[in-house]
Amino acid sequence: MKKLFCIAAILISASAFAQKTYIQCGKLIDGISNTAQTEMTIVVEGKLITDIQKGYTSGSASDKVIDLKNKTVMPGLIDCHVHLEHQYGKNRTTERFTQNDADIAYIAAVYAKRTLMAGFTTVRDLGGTGVNISLRKAVNLGQVDGPRIITAGRAISASGGHMDESDGFRDDAFNHKMGPDDGVADGRDELIKAVRLQIKRGSDVIKIASTGGVLDLTENSSGAEFSIDEIKAVVETAKDYGLRVACHAHGAEGIKRAILGGVTSIEHGTFMNDEDMELAKKYGTYLVPTIIAGRSTADSAKIPGYFPPVIARKALEVGPKIQATFGRAYKAGVKIAFGTDAGVYPHGKNAIEFQYMVEAGMPPMEAIKAATTSAADLLGMSDKIGSISKGKFADIVAVDGDPLTDITILQKMAFVMKEGKIYTNQ
Repeated sequence: MKKLFCIAAILISASAFAQKTYIQCGKLIDGISNTAQTEMTIVVEGKLITDIQKGYTSGSASDKVIDLKNKTVMPGLIDCHVHLEHQYGKNRTTERFTQNDADIAYIAAVYAKRTLMAGFTTVRDLGGTGVNISLRKAVNLGQVDGPRIITAGRAISASGGHMDESDGFRDDAFNHKMGPDDGVADGRDELIKAVRLQIKRGSDVIKIASTGGVLDLTENSSGAEFSIDEIKAVVETAKDYGLRVACHAHGAEGIKRAILGGVTSIEHGTFMNDEDMELAKKYGTYLVPTIIAGRSTADSAKIPGYFPPVIARKALEVGPKIQATFGRAYKAGVKIAFGTDAGVYPHGKNAIEFQYMVEAGMPPMEAIKAATTSAADLLGMSDKIGSISKGKFADIVAVDGDPLTDITILQKMAFVMKEGKIYTNQ
């Protein structure tokens, strides 16, 4: 018994003197305040923030001090729309037939680290082959360096819809007819089954498409593809399991149906009209604009042969409109969460989205909040991430200069910490 007491005393003593990390911040954007604070110190213990102190403090001689007095410090950024399994290029159509899951996994690990080093400590992966679920597990186990991943597994669409992999191919090009197991479903019963299959496989969020898209081989990018009743079936089933629903939607009618069906966010929203915006405000639906995806696909479409003709036409039609629609939605009071559709453009360039958001009329601080507190709210993770606050994960990034006067500064990270672990300190 005496030996047990001695061991307990040693453990308590070790815990009492566990090393703390004091991060001294020249400027601090905490994700909550509307102004930056100066000369602040963040105290980190293990994976968590345990205190925020005024002035430059350094703890005891056994504690660690990180000097960021000449930098602007912020919460780890959050991208609510990425695709870590791929990166679109002129060979993307054939890659779908030549890459197996192992190929995709190695590629995804590279893109995950690239995203983390760009300052994005949390991402929502909105659809792939399901390798994204394994990637999430590998990151959580520390086997791969990457952001915290909230994943949809496979996205769900109607037959012939945006995520139907057989779009544009001969009927016999695939060895089976696409169905709920592949994320292709029609009617309430099939959609309920498709949602449950994604939950069974480990998805954290459900992704559907209520309209056509750009990077598929169908003719129409904006036509509505689900009824309100079908969308409600998805939302109700997901809600039973505690999951939220993100909805890819370009056309106004598909956006309207998705909002009335109860989705949590509209992804892209290219042709969102005034009625859609009023409905989004009424129901508290987020818009995740992905401006960079629209602009980059439109630029690529101008390169002869980069896209198949049908995709090039849609890219030139849709791409230039997303930024202006975002500007109108923001000014109308629609809730905005940061998201880029990374994978449509090169991974690691996510922060260019901030520049486009500011160009469209969103103040820099609001753009940063869209990628911190608002994004955390959309994900249902405000208690864990999104701000520099006591008890939250020590997801902390820093840049040289002041992003409130030059938002492009966010495109180069000087310091990245996730859950108390430093990945870069330049």
